[in-house]
Amino acid sequence: MLRVVVESANSIPKKKLGNPDPIAAVVFKGEKKKTKAIDSELNPIWNEVLEFDLKGSPLDPTSFIDVVVKDYETIGKDKFIGSAKIILRDLASGHTKSLPSRNVSLVNEKQQAIGATINLLIGYEPPANSTASLNDQPDGDMSYGDAADGEDGEEREEDVGGSPGSPGAAPTPSQTGNPSHKPTRLSRKKHRALANKPQDFQIRVRVIESRQLPGNNIKPVVKVNVCGHTHRTRIRRGNNPFFDEMFFYNVNMLPSELFDESITFRVYDSYSLRADSLMGEFKLDVGYIYDEPAHAVMRKWLLLSDPDDSSSGAKGYLKVSMVIIGAGDEPPTEKRERSEEQDDIESNLLVPAGVTLRWATLNLKVYRAEDMPQMDDAFVQTVKQVFGGDGDKKNLVDPFLEISFAGKKLCTKIVEKNANPEWNQVINLQVKFPSMCERIKLTVFDWDRLTKNDAIGTTFLNLNKIASSGGEIEDTPAENCNTLSSELSTAESEVGFLPAFGPCYVNLYGSPREFSGLPDPYEELNFGMGEGVSYRGRVLIELSTQLEGKSDKKVDDISSDDILVAQKYQRRRKYSLCAVFHSACMLQEPGEPIQFEVSMGNYGNKLDSTCKPLASTTQYSFAVFDGNHYYYLPWADTKPVVILISFWEDISHRLDSANILLFIAERLESHLTSLKTAILAKVSDARLAEIWLKLINHMIEDLSSFQLPVLEGQPNLTALDLQIKKLRDAAVASIRQMANRMKEEATDIKATVCDIEDWLERLKQLAEEPQNSMPDVIIWMLRGEKRVAYARVPASRIFYSTFSEEACGKHCGRTQTIFMQYPMDKNKGVKIPVQLRVNMWMGLSAHEKKFNSFSEGNFSVFAEMYENQAQVFGKWGTTGLVGRHKFSDVTGKVKLKQERFLPPRGWEWEGDWFVDPERSLLTEADAGHTEFTDEVFQNETRFPGGEWKPATEPYTDVNGEKTQSPGEFECPPGWTWEDEWSFDSNRAVDEKGWEYGVTIPPDDKPKSWVAAEKMYHVHRRKRLIRQRKKTSDAKAVTERREPGEGWEYSSLIGWKFHRKERSTDTFRRRRWRRKMAPSGQIGASAIFRLEGALGVDVDEKASKTDAAKLFGANTPTVSCHFSQSYMYHLRVYVYQARNLCAMDKDSFSDPYAHVSFLHVSKTTEVIRTTLNPTWDQTLIFEDIEIYGDPQTIARNPPDVVLELYDSDQVGKDEPLGRCTCPPIVKLNPNVAVSSRLLWYPVTKKGRNAGEMLVAAELLLKDKANEGDLPLVPPRRGMALYMVPQGIRPVVQLTAIEILAWGLRNMKTYQLATVSSPSLIVECGGEIVQTAVIKNFKKNPNFPGSVLLLKVLLPKEEMYTPPIVLKVIDHRPFGRKPIVGQCTIDSLEEFRCDPYRINSEVVMSAKVAMIAAAPGDTVIDIEERPILKAEVEEAVDWWSKFFASIGEQDKCGPYLKKGYDTLQVYDSELEEVPEFQGLTDFCSTFKLQRGKIEDEDEDPSVVGEFKGSFRVYPLSDDPGVPSPPRQFRELPESTPQECLVRIYVVRGIDLQPKDNNGMCDPYIKISLGRKTVDDRDNYRPNTLNPEFGRMFELSCFLPQDKDLKISVYDYDLLSRDEKVGETVIDLENRLLSRFSSYCGLPQSYCISGTNQWRDQLKPSQILQNLARLRGIPPPRIEADGNSLSFAGKQYYLLDLEANKVIHQHLGQPRERLALHVLRTQGLVPEHVETRTLYSSYQPTLSQGKIQMWVDILPKSLGLPGPPCDITPRKAKRYSLRAIVWNTTDVILDETSITGENMSDIYVKGWMPGMEDDKQKTDVHYRSLDGDGNFNWRFIFGFDYLPAEQLCLVSRKDHFWNLDKTEFRIPPKLIIQIWDNDKFSLDDYLGTVELDLLHLIPPSKSPEKCSLKMLPGMAGSTISKGPLPNSLFSQKSVRGWWPCMIEQDGNHVLGGKVEMTLEIVEEKEMEERPAGKGRDEPNMNPKLDAPNRPDTSFFWFTSPCKTMKFIVWRRFKWIFIGGILLLLVLLFLGILLYSLPNYISMKIVKPFS
Repeated sequence: MLRVVVESANSIPKKKLGNPDPIAAVVFKGEKKKTKAIDSELNPIWNEVLEFDLKGSPLDPTSFIDVVVKDYETIGKDKFIGSAKIILRDLASGHTKSLPSRNVSLVNEKQQAIGATINLLIGYEPPANSTASLNDQPDGDMSYGDAADGEDGEEREEDVGGSPGSPGAAPTPSQTGNPSHKPTRLSRKKHRALANKPQDFQIRVRVIESRQLPGNNIKPVVKVNVCGHTHRTRIRRGNNPFFDEMFFYNVNMLPSELFDESITFRVYDSYSLRADSLMGEFKLDVGYIYDEPAHAVMRKWLLLSDPDDSSSGAKGYLKVSMVIIGAGDEPPTEKRERSEEQDDIESNLLVPAGVTLRWATLNLKVYRAEDMPQMDDAFVQTVKQVFGGDGDKKNLVDPFLEISFAGKKLCTKIVEKNANPEWNQVINLQVKFPSMCERIKLTVFDWDRLTKNDAIGTTFLNLNKIASSGGEIEDTPAENCNTLSSELSTAESEVGFLPAFGPCYVNLYGSPREFSGLPDPYEELNFGMGEGVSYRGRVLIELSTQLEGKSDKKVDDISSDDILVAQKYQRRRKYSLCAVFHSACMLQEPGEPIQFEVSMGNYGNKLDSTCKPLASTTQYSFAVFDGNHYYYLPWADTKPVVILISFWEDISHRLDSANILLFIAERLESHLTSLKTAILAKVSDARLAEIWLKLINHMIEDLSSFQLPVLEGQPNLTALDLQIKKLRDAAVASIRQMANRMKEEATDIKATVCDIEDWLERLKQLAEEPQNSMPDVIIWMLRGEKRVAYARVPASRIFYSTFSEEACGKHCGRTQTIFMQYPMDKNKGVKIPVQLRVNMWMGLSAHEKKFNSFSEGNFSVFAEMYENQAQVFGKWGTTGLVGRHKFSDVTGKVKLKQERFLPPRGWEWEGDWFVDPERSLLTEADAGHTEFTDEVFQNETRFPGGEWKPATEPYTDVNGEKTQSPGEFECPPGWTWEDEWSFDSNRAVDEKGWEYGVTIPPDDKPKSWVAAEKMYHVHRRKRLIRQRKKTSDAKAVTERREPGEGWEYSSLIGWKFHRKERSTDTFRRRRWRRKMAPSGQIGASAIFRLEGALGVDVDEKASKTDAAKLFGANTPTVSCHFSQSYMYHLRVYVYQARNLCAMDKDSFSDPYAHVSFLHVSKTTEVIRTTLNPTWDQTLIFEDIEIYGDPQTIARNPPDVVLELYDSDQVGKDEPLGRCTCPPIVKLNPNVAVSSRLLWYPVTKKGRNAGEMLVAAELLLKDKANEGDLPLVPPRRGMALYMVPQGIRPVVQLTAIEILAWGLRNMKTYQLATVSSPSLIVECGGEIVQTAVIKNFKKNPNFPGSVLLLKVLLPKEEMYTPPIVLKVIDHRPFGRKPIVGQCTIDSLEEFRCDPYRINSEVVMSAKVAMIAAAPGDTVIDIEERPILKAEVEEAVDWWSKFFASIGEQDKCGPYLKKGYDTLQVYDSELEEVPEFQGLTDFCSTFKLQRGKIEDEDEDPSVVGEFKGSFRVYPLSDDPGVPSPPRQFRELPESTPQECLVRIYVVRGIDLQPKDNNGMCDPYIKISLGRKTVDDRDNYRPNTLNPEFGRMFELSCFLPQDKDLKISVYDYDLLSRDEKVGETVIDLENRLLSRFSSYCGLPQSYCISGTNQWRDQLKPSQILQNLARLRGIPPPRIEADGNSLSFAGKQYYLLDLEANKVIHQHLGQPRERLALHVLRTQGLVPEHVETRTLYSSYQPTLSQGKIQMWVDILPKSLGLPGPPCDITPRKAKRYSLRAIVWNTTDVILDETSITGENMSDIYVKGWMPGMEDDKQKTDVHYRSLDGDGNFNWRFIFGFDYLPAEQLCLVSRKDHFWNLDKTEFRIPPKLIIQIWDNDKFSLDDYLGTVELDLLHLIPPSKSPEKCSLKMLPGMAGSTISKGPLPNSLFSQKSVRGWWPCMIEQDGNHVLGGKVEMTLEIVEEKEMEERPAGKGRDEPNMNPKLDAPNRPDTSFFWFTSPCKTMKFIVWRRFKWIFIGGILLLLVLLFLGILLYSLPNYISMKIVKPFS
C-alpha cells in the first residue's frame, strides 16, 4: 500500500484576474487520484490522504510519483500550474517507512521552477512476503553515491566514511548492497607523509566507456577537468558509447595543494548547443585517489548525477581509470578482464553500494565574534575628534564571516564599526553526505567600501574530526603487517554520528594585530596558509546536521530561544598563568635590548589597550657574548616572571580527556622508540622480548587505569562532547582488546611494530580536541619595540587539572625548551632567533593555591623607578634634564613620584625604597669558562668620499657601548693570553676585516653592515678578538664591585648606559626599588593578585589615553629569585657525522659544529673536505651554573644543541643544519651509567640533512665529590680531547678489498675532458689510490684492478663509517683536481666470509668464453629441410608473446602445438630480484660534484665508477695467515667488439605530446657515436603503439656501454619532441654471471619461430659454465639422452616427459644441455618492460616500452638468425545485415485524413564508422506500424580476431595528415526513423547490438519485447540463453526490439526483423552480394518488398493519392456531393427560368 498525504502548497503564482483555485493530483504508474479544489487561495492546505493499492507486489526502486497542481475550472480543462516528480527509491530500498517531502519545488512545462512549493508525506507498507533488495535495481540510482556537488572550492580534502542511516543505527541488511562484494572502504588514510615542497606529479585519467546515458539519439562527449586543465574526448554516438581515451595531466605543486584539487568528469550531449547540454557529472578529490592502493582507481564505474537537481536519479554511468604518479612511483598496469564485458556496474562502482549518499543540510549558527583587530585607518575618526566627536579607536573594523565548503560560499551580514559583532545568523549548506570534501573553511573578512575586503583570520572545521562514520574504530589492517586487529563488537560500530559542533568559540590566528596603513607582509597567514603568529579574535559558532530536509533560505536569522541557549556557553571563569623565564640563549643578532611578552588572546598584549595592563612582559635586558659564538641574556639568579590573568569558558573536561590520551600516547611513543632502537642495534631476542613486554603491559595498564572524565554535570557540554566521549571509550576499549590479544598471540616482535604504530596514530587522533576554545599562549621576543620572533604554546599543554595528574598538561609547571621562530620564515628555521627555557603554569584562579607546589625559587615583587640627573658645568643635578623628569620609569618619559605608588589590594610594602642597580651590569661574562674570546669593535668614520678617521668612540662593544682599547685590556688573574689581537674574518667582511654601513640619525651607528666598501658609506667597524685561557683554579678575588651609589652613565640622554663613569658622560640615572609582600600568608600564588598595576595616582587632568601609555611603566616587576645555584660539569662527545650537504664547489664541505648548552658554547675543530667528518672530540664545559633543584634538571634536562657550519676561507660560514641531543644527567658521579653514542638526525629547513653520532652527560659537582669526576679523556695534540674508551665504538681490524674496474661517462671538468684519472678510496681514516688510467678514451678500465685496505672499523654496523670514493684527474703542471666523489653508506651488503669457497668466482660466463675462444672457432650449424610455410601461417612471434602474457584468445593454436613461451618481466631486467641487478660482477656508483645550490635539486652526476667491494674481519694476531683474496681470476679488461640487436616490441601508455592528447611515436637508438633514427616508421595517433622493430648495431664495449633507447613524437612542421628514454648498461649484461647477453629459450629449435639465436650451442655454454664454477665438465652419455653435471644425473626422457615433440626440435644432446642450463638460474628468453624517463620530469614515468636486447661478441663467431617481430595486420570482414520487416512501430504522424501513420525507414551503422551510414528505402504510410523492406546493408570493417576489436582508421579532422587508428568493439546500431519531406525526420527507436555478445533474437514478433535488452526493467538476459558471438555463429535471423526514451522511461519504439551475417574476405568473392537490392542481388536474392498499395509518397504520385486516399476514404461523400450538385444545379436552373416562365404564363404573348 502506498499512501500519499498531500498537505499544503505555498506561493502559488497569481492569475491575471483573481487568485487560482488550486487542486492537486497524484499520478502513480498511470493511476491518478485528486484532492478537492480550494477556492481562491495562494497557500492552499489540503491535508488529504490518497491511497494506491500495489496489489501485493513490492515497490520497484525505479518508481516515482508525479504531483500535478492545476487551477480548477468548473467548465473546460483545468489549467496547469506546476508539477513535481518524487523518486520513491528510499522507500523501495526499505531504509524508511515514510518519506517526508517538504518544500518540493513545482516546475512548469519547460522544467523551470515557478517559485511555488508543495509539502507531502509519503508512506509505504511493503507486502508481507517481500524484503527490499538493492540487487535488482535496474538502472543505478543515487544510492551508490554520486560525489558531493560543486567541489571547485579551494578547501577540499575528503572524508568518505559512509554513515548508513541515522547516527548509531545498526545498518539494516538491505543496506549492504551486493553481498558478494565488500564495499570499498572509504575512510581517509592519515598516512600521507610527503615532503613539503613542490614536486612533479602526473595524473592519468582514462575514460573507457559510458552506459545508460539518458536521452534519444545523443552524441555524448566527456570533458575531464583537473587542476584547471580540461581535456575532452572525441564525440561518439548512442547511449552506451565506448571512448577508451587517455589524458595526462602533468603538474608541479605542493602535495598538500594537489590533494585538495578535484577531478571533474562531465558528460555533455554535443548535439545540443543549448545550455542544458550537460547530462551528468561526477567529482572527486585528487587526494582520494592518492589514498587508494597504488594511488590508483582502476576500471571503476562512476555514477553520474545532475549537479543542480538533488532529487533526480542516476544520469548514467562512466567507467574510468585514474592513476596518480609521484616521483619514483611505478604506474600500475591495467588488466582488462575477459569477463568484464558483462561486468556488473553495481559491484564495481567507485562509491560502493551500502554507502547511501543522502542530501543533508549543515546548519551553521554564527552567533558573535570578539576581539577583532583594528583593520581600517583612523583618519575619519581623528577628524571627528577634532570637531569634538567621540572617536572610538578600537572599533575600526567592519567584520563579516564567509563560509566555504565544497565549492559553495556563503556570507553573514556585515556589522559595521564593531570589534565585537553579533551576527546571530544561521547559514544552511546543502551537501551530499557522506561528503567527499573534508574541511569547512571559515574566514572573517573586514568589509571595505572601496578596496578589496581584507581577511582578518581563517579557521577550518574538519568534518572527519566532528563526525564519525562509525567504521573508524574498526582497525583497517595496515598493509604489509600481519595484523591481529579488526574483529569488532557491534557496540563499537554504533558510535557513528553526523557532523556536530558547539556552541563553542573557534580562535583565529594570523598576522600580528598591530594596525598599520602599510600593506601587511604576513597577509597570507590570515587566509589560513602557514602558522598564524598572533591571535586575531574568536567566533562563537554551532553546527548541526539534518538529513533529507531542505532549507528554504541559505542565510536566516537565529531564533531568540537559540540565542538564549547559547548564552550559557559564554560563561567565563578567571584563569591565571605564570611563566618563569629560566634562560634565553643562542641569540645571534644582539643590538637593542630584548624583552619577552606573553599573551593569551588579547590579555597581555602590550600594544593592545582593550585589557587591563598586566605584568606580561619581562624587563628589557642587553645580551652578553658567551665567549664563543652566541649571545645570551644574563639573568643569573633573578629570573623574570610574567603573570597573566585572563577570562575564558571552562572547558577543562575537554582538555583533561585530551591530555590523558596524550599522556598514554607519549608513554607508548617513548617505549616504541626504545623498541625500534633495540631492533636497529640488533640486541638479543630475550632483551627485545623484555622491552616489548614492558611496552605492551604498560599500554594495557594505561588504557585500563586512566579513565576519561565523566561528562555528567560538566559545564559547557555540547552534543559533540557526548559523541566524542562515546567514540573515545569504544576506541580505547578496542585498542586494549587488541593489545591483550597481541600479548597472547604474537610470535614475531618486528612484525608487531607496524600495529603498535597504528595504535599510536589512533591515540593521537583521538586526542585531537576540535572544540578547543582556549587560545594558544603566544610568546613574542621584542628587540627594542620591534616584534622579532614568536612561539605558540597550546594552552592545554600547560593547563593544571584537579582531575588527575595525567590530566595536567605535559609541560604544566615543568621547564620546557622552546626554539622561537621568525614569522613566515622563508629559510624555515635555518637560524634560531633564540632558545628559551620557560616554566609555565596555568589554571583556574580558584586553584591558584596549587601553584605553590609547582613553584621553585622565591618570588619577589618590586615597584621600581629611575632617578635621573644631568651634568651641567661639571656638577650633577636635575637642572639640565631637558624634557626629562627627576623620577621616571625606565623609558624616562613617564613622570613618577615615590608617594604616589600604592600597593595593589592584598599586598603591602616591605622595607623602604633602596638603590638597586641592574644585575646584568655586575655579572662577569667569562664566569664558568675555561676559554674565552675577548671582543672589541674598532670603529672609523668619514665624510662621504673622505679619508677614514677614528670615530668619536674608537672602541666599542657589540652594542655600540664605549669600551677600552685593545691595548688597555688586562688579562684577568688566573688567565693567560693564547695569542695576539687579530681581526675576525669569519663574517661578512672584506679582507682586512672591515664591515661598512651608513648611519641614519638619530642612531649613532649603522643598523646593517655589508662587506664591500661603497662611496656613500660613512662608518666602518672591525671585530678584534683575542683568545685567553684559564690557567689556575685560584679564583681571582672577585672584588664585588661596589655599586657605589648605583649610578649608570650615558653620553647623551637615550644612549646606552655603562657602569664606569667616563669623561664624556652628560647623563646618569639609578634605579630605586621597593619590595612588596602579600599581606596574608598564601605563598607563591599571591603573585596572581597583582592584576591591574600599582595604583599610581595619575593626575586627574591626564586623559584616558595617557593612562594607556603608562602600561608597562607602572606594572610591578615580578622576579623569581633562586637562593642556591648548583655547579655542573658537562661533557659532550662529538664522534662523527654522515651524509651532510655539500656546500663547496669541490663537492664537499668543511664541517665544524657549535655546541651550545644553556649560556655556554664551544666549537669543534674543522674537518676539511668531507661530508662524513669524524671529529672524535670531547668538549668539556667545566663550571656551568644552573639554578633550581637538581632533581628537576635530571627529570627534564636542557638539550645540547649542535649547529653545524661549513667553514669557508672567504665569506660567511654557511649553515649545514642543526641537531639536538638530550644529555644524561648524573647527580651522583659514582653511579656508573654509561652514555651511549647514538645517531641524531640533522635537520635543515625542516628536511633531513644527515645524521650525527653524539652523546652528552651532565654531572652535578659538589664540594664533597669534587674528586669523583670521571678521568680526563686522552688528548690529541695540545688542545683537543678525544672520545674516551667505553663510549667510543669498539673497533676491529677489517680488510676491505676493492675491485676498481673502471670509470665511465666522465663529464668535463673546467671545460677540459678528464683524460688520465685515478681513484682514491677512503674509509675510517685510511686511504689507498689506484694506478692512473693512461688513456681514458681508449680504455676506461683501471690497469691493476684490485686494491686492499686494512682499517680499524667499529664492530657494530650502526657505527660504521662510509666508504668515500674520490676521482682525481692528473692534469699538466702537477694539478690534480677532484673531478667527482661518491659516498657509500652501508657496508653491510659487501660483507662476506672469506673462507667460504666461492663457487661463483667473480668472472662472468661470457667473458670466460671469450677468453677461451681460440683463434678460429668452427661452429657447425645443423642443416634441416625447411618446412612448408603454410603450416606456420597461424603462428607468429606475436602468438608466442600473447601466449606468454596469458592472452590465450590472441595467440591462436600456438600453445596447443607445444611451442615455447618466453618470460615477460613487468620491470627492467636489472630490477628482477633473482638477477641481483646484474651487478654481481661489479656495481655502478654515481659520481657527484659541486655544491648543492638548492635543496630541491640533486647534485649533478658527473660520471660513474664501476667496481665492487668485499669487507671481512682480520685477526689481530699477526701470526695468523691472512684469508684468501676474494677477487681472483678477473676477465680481460680490454675493449671488444660486439653485435647488438635491439628488439622493440611495443609501447605502453606513452605520454601524449600533441594537442589532441595523442602521440605519433617512433624509436631512436643511440649507442656510442652511432644513432639510428626510425622516423619513417612512426605510428600515427596512438599512445600504445605496436612497434615490432628490430635494430642491429655494432659497438665496442666498455666504451659504448650505454645503449640509449628514446621514443620521439613525430611532428611534420615543428621539432620532434622526445617522449622519454631509457638507458641500458650493456657492459653489466656482458659481464654478469647470469649470462644476460642472450636469454635461454625453453627448448632447442633449429627452425620455426623459436629458432636458436645464440652463437654457441647449449652444450658449449654448459661446458663454459662448468669451467667458470670450477667443477668438472658435463659428461654426455647414451647418444645424448643422459648427462651428468655438478654431481647430478639428468635424463632427457624425464625432462621431456609430457611435452609435445614437434618437428622444429634439434639434437637430443643439445636439448638436454639446454634443459640443464635452464636449472642453473640463468636469464631465460624474455621481454623486459622498461620505463621511459624524460629530463623535464626525471622522476616521473613517461610511459613504458617492452623490448629485449641480444649482445653477441664478434670473437665468438657468426650470430644466429634474428627474430621477426613485425606486427600483425587486421583481417578484412564484412557484416551483411538484411532488414526484412518492422512491426509495432510508433505511429508518429497524423495524415490529412486523420489516421495515425508513419513513413518508416531503417538506418544502420557500426560505431566508429559513422561515415558508412546506410538507409533502407521508405515504407510510406504504414498505418499499423508494419514495414516491409527486404534491404541489405553491407558494412566492411578491419577486425583483429586475436583482440576482438575492430581497427578503424580515419582522419579526425580534414586538416590532419594521418589517419588515427582506433580499436573499437564491433557493434551494430539500428535505428527506426519516420521520414518527413519538409521538416526534420523524427526518430522512433534504436537497438544497439554487440556482435561479440549478440542479444539472441526472438523467432516471432510477439515474443519480442524490451525485456530482451540488458539493463531494462525485468530484463530476461540473465535467465534466457546466453549472448553469443556472431563471429562464431556466422549468421543469425530474428526479431529485435527498438527502444525510445519518453519522459525518462524506456518505451518500445518498434521491432525489426533482420538477418545478420559475418563474411570473411575470401567468402566475399565467392558469395558476392550488393547493397540494398542492387546487383549482384544474390546470397540470398532479395525480392521487391510486398507493400500494400497504400504505401507511396503523396507528393510524387498524385493519381495514386486520388485513387487510394481520396477515393477510398471519401467515396460516399463524393457520390453524395455529385448528387447534391445535380440537385443544386437543377434548383438553380429552376430559379433562373421560373420568373420568365411565370411571366410568360401570365402574359401569354404568343397566344
